[in-house]
Amino acid sequence: MTQTSSVTHPAPHITHTVSNQAIPRVDVNEYELNTVLGEAIRRHDAGWAEDELREIGRLVGSACFQHDAALANSHLPELTSFDRYGNRIDEVEYHPAYHRIIAAAIAHGSHTRCWADPRPGSHVARAAAFMLFGQIEPGHACPVSMTHAVIPSLELQPDVAARWVPKALSRSYSPELSADKPSAIFGMSMTEKQGGSDVRANTTVARPVGAGGPGADYLLTGHKWFCSAPMSDAFLMLAQSEGAGGEGLSCFLLPRVLPDGTRNVFRIQRLKDKLGNKSNASSEIELDGTVATMVGEPGRGVRTIIEMVAQTRLDCVLGSTAGMRQSVAEAVWHTRHREAFGATLSEQPAMTAVLADLALESEAATVTAIRLARAHDEDATDTERAFRRLATAVAKYWICKRGPHHSYEALECLGGNGYTEAFPLAMRYREQPVMAVWEGSGNVIALDVLRAMTREPESIGAFDAEVSLARGANRTLDRHLDRMRDQLGELARVDAPTAQRRARSAVESMALALEASLLVRFSPNAVADAFIAARMGDNRSFEYGALPDGVDLAAIVERH
Repeated sequence: MTQTSSVTHPAPHITHTVSNQAIPRVDVNEYELNTVLGEAIRRHDAGWAEDELREIGRLVGSACFQHDAALANSHLPELTSFDRYGNRIDEVEYHPAYHRIIAAAIAHGSHTRCWADPRPGSHVARAAAFMLFGQIEPGHACPVSMTHAVIPSLELQPDVAARWVPKALSRSYSPELSADKPSAIFGMSMTEKQGGSDVRANTTVARPVGAGGPGADYLLTGHKWFCSAPMSDAFLMLAQSEGAGGEGLSCFLLPRVLPDGTRNVFRIQRLKDKLGNKSNASSEIELDGTVATMVGEPGRGVRTIIEMVAQTRLDCVLGSTAGMRQSVAEAVWHTRHREAFGATLSEQPAMTAVLADLALESEAATVTAIRLARAHDEDATDTERAFRRLATAVAKYWICKRGPHHSYEALECLGGNGYTEAFPLAMRYREQPVMAVWEGSGNVIALDVLRAMTREPESIGAFDAEVSLARGANRTLDRHLDRMRDQLGELARVDAPTAQRRARSAVESMALALEASLLVRFSPNAVADAFIAARMGDNRSFEYGALPDGVDLAAIVERH
């Protein structure tokens, strides 16, 4: 009789089977998932653009595009001052992923489509495209924004506009510096190290080649402290003009390449080592007999370039809002795919409250940003123009300041994952502060609001009329509107130093009034009531997630 025996073989303990981690948030349509943005697009006369916005949504939500965004922010721009033979070239080299991203954004008109095809809702459609691209990769949005914003300033000088505007309107993109390109990307450089926001302290001089004056060539000499996107094809700059053509701080268009194909003098001294905005190169530059053309009247440089600044300030609002959307989308996605203590994170009351509060902030910013974009369309009435003059500054101050804390709280929802560069919210946390600093930090914007109230009093009336459209719908909002009116009336009566000291408080009050009034008019009652209670009610809190009782948290989160 034969005996058989069983042999037990050793088996390893598997330690790297992944469970309870969120699946990758890729290959989604970022436009179709953004309910609030879609509603705003249709509400503000841009429904005709939805097919292309869906196409953009698919593109930016793809794994490929997200991978390019990660590459562009991890392989940073590098400065090459000289070629191997010793020739000064002053070139910045980007990772190819950056060029793929900006090429796609320009191909879809996120830069100048509203100028190329002006009609009701054209600025809204452009804003949405800009936000969708900036939601995933924000650095490229800087030169895209400046190319969009340069058009109104260029048009103040028709002969210059005739050459450069068609290039800016082109949907083609080439990173090469060439005078023969059919397209152009624009940059801007105003500040200098000794003056910063006080641009009238600029010392860069502009000497006329001939008689000088608008449309004439000048030679610029000086140093610019911040010049973003230095590989742009042309820039608007401020310099002190001299000569018979007119003196004073004036605006100039400076090309990187001259019409004969030679390089203009444009010495990139160094690239800035910035907190965020890593994929976009920012630099210090030196000008030494650099050729530029006067745009606008001599001595009226601020008035000329402010047309560009007004547009880029709106884009700061759009960029911060796009960042809030990314933060909410990533936080909700993670918490819906992660369990702790026996339940999905998003369904646990403490987390649901945080997600809902983040969503409220994002929705308020989105309805405000798109409402402002509609006010910039060509069919805007005088009242609309007066409204946007004040409301853009108010929104720039508040929404951009809310961005950093918002991204931090969303990052915390991901826990340790959120704090690593492998997930996008670490990049977003570093990115959001630039929107508050760029085109006027908090005090600059608050003082600009005071200036608008004094010099353009019709803007106050237009702003008050807008927010008052929501009167009678919510008692807490009505009380806030009354307090805001009292604040603004008091500001007009006090001396200048007191008004400046109180400016931030007044602008905050105005911003909340605008956001809440738009939510009352355009969003579900659950959203508007929760926002007003959380931001204006007696039990409001300083932190996200401390919402009052009675808020329909689940409905708010589901909407996002």
